[in-house]
Amino acid sequence: MTKIKDIIREIEKFAPKCLQEDYDNVGLMVGDDEKEVKRVLLSLDCTNDAIEEAANLKCDFMITHHPLFFRKPKRIAKKDLLGNKVINLIKEDITLYSCHTNLDSAKDGINETIVKMLGFNSCITLEPNKIRNYKEDGIGRLVKLDNPISLNNLVDLIKKTLNINNMRIVKGSEMVTTLAIINGSGQDLFPLAKSFGADCIITGDTTYHFALDYKEMGISIIDAGHFSTEYLAFLKTLEFLKKEFNDVEFITSKTCQDPYEFT
Repeated sequence: MTKIKDIIREIEKFAPKCLQEDYDNVGLMVGDDEKEVKRVLLSLDCTNDAIEEAANLKCDFMITHHPLFFRKPKRIAKKDLLGNKVINLIKEDITLYSCHTNLDSAKDGINETIVKMLGFNSCITLEPNKIRNYKEDGIGRLVKLDNPISLNNLVDLIKKTLNINNMRIVKGSEMVTTLAIINGSGQDLFPLAKSFGADCIITGDTTYHFALDYKEMGISIIDAGHFSTEYLAFLKTLEFLKKEFNDVEFITSKTCQDPYEFT
């Protein structure tokens, strides 16, 4: 008999909570970790659609990448979006757990998983964790290519691998020799990536002035989107749970979608 706390223990063995960024909030969000678990829904976000999906599938447990709570709520009220989600989770007896920047940073976590999915080798962690015994972990990865690749070919590779139809591109140069990969919102690490010699950065959530400045500096940006640089890699990173718990069914959410649409 597997309990929710057993799954949490394995996740935190793989991606310890101490790896989370200062602003983050990972771990148990809502519910009872002593419950027996038979079905788990995996979703990037805890949306009301995902909660309804989990309830319809009779899931006991829901694991998301993004935390439901980033900061302490002032109230839990049905008419508020956050409060409504908490009440629905409790009503449906679904326990919610989130593994966010700790899963990004971990060795073989989301950052490294994207590198491997693209067929590259990671050589440097952009921002290594400062905690002893976790020096190989950290945010962002730098890949030094043995053979330069054209920006256009790299874009095609990313589209195919991450199942993306549209993305924003800042063309600083035609060729790529050193590639920085920062899943989600990686803009704050752009100066660090530049200092390591990156001539192309893959991330999401870039803003206009960053794009303008880095184009002038000859550094390309592939903004593949926050959702697309995380969801498939999140699912692939957690595949080890299926091997650890063969008495539990892990289900990929079908309602989890990028909120952005391109017209």
